[in-house]
Amino acid sequence: MDSNEKTTTPSNGYVMLSLIVLLLIIGAAGLITMKMPLFLILILATLALVPGLILVNPNESRVLLLFGKYKGTVKNNGLFWVNPFFTKTKISLRARNFDSERLKVNDKLGNPIMISTILVWRVKDTFKASFDVDNFENFVVVQTDAAVRKLASMYPYDNFADEGLEEDITLRSSVNEVSEALEKELEERLDIAGIEVLEARIGYLAYANEIASAMLKRQQATAIVAARHKIVEGAVSMVEMALNELSKKNIVHLDDERRAAMVSNLMVILCGDKDASPIVNAGTLNH
Repeated sequence: MDSNEKTTTPSNGYVMLSLIVLLLIIGAAGLITMKMPLFLILILATLALVPGLILVNPNESRVLLLFGKYKGTVKNNGLFWVNPFFTKTKISLRARNFDSERLKVNDKLGNPIMISTILVWRVKDTFKASFDVDNFENFVVVQTDAAVRKLASMYPYDNFADEGLEEDITLRSSVNEVSEALEKELEERLDIAGIEVLEARIGYLAYANEIASAMLKRQQATAIVAARHKIVEGAVSMVEMALNELSKKNIVHLDDERRAAMVSNLMVILCGDKDASPIVNAGTLNH
């Protein structure tokens, strides 16, 4: 929906305030000295002008209505005077933080996770915020929760490459990509309320309690397997280098059986979790 917001600049409030004070002084003085009812009417009429004074602070606005008809929005700072019959609704234009509750949702793979978001937003269109939604602050809360639920269902929590489920974007590792997707989703949802999204990012992310322990063990097992893979790969390279150097320099000649025994011993030493305890052979190769 197109915005119908229009910015208006009312009359100078300082001039009107001076006039009101002057009229009150004249009316009070005349009522006291001359005791004429006309001065009482002047005082009452002057007091009726006072509600027209409005003070607009920095990054605030006043939405003006006259018997249900939109008359404009005051965004300039200072003291102004408007028609006393105007309804003057204050709307802050300052940036606001919203830290959503931790929601329990399912990620793309169906795993239950706990997730929350931190949203920085502000009102950019006072007409939409006032008239296109019932309560724009509550609208932000509800739509943010809906956007987070949708986002969580679009991506997995983490990669499971060992199961053939490798993803380019995950909630845990792709922080920038996920934040951009969340901002875009929120901008589309909150535009109807005239809300500008300044920043949106994941504030909390974890597996739900019922699977957190199992997933932690799985991550530990995956890390151990990856580490073992690197260790074995390095050990094979070191054994190959050792055999090649022994053959090249004619240090010792090994038949296939002794070569296999040497490879076995070296692999045990290089791949073992604990330091090896060497046994010194003071005899021959056969004893």
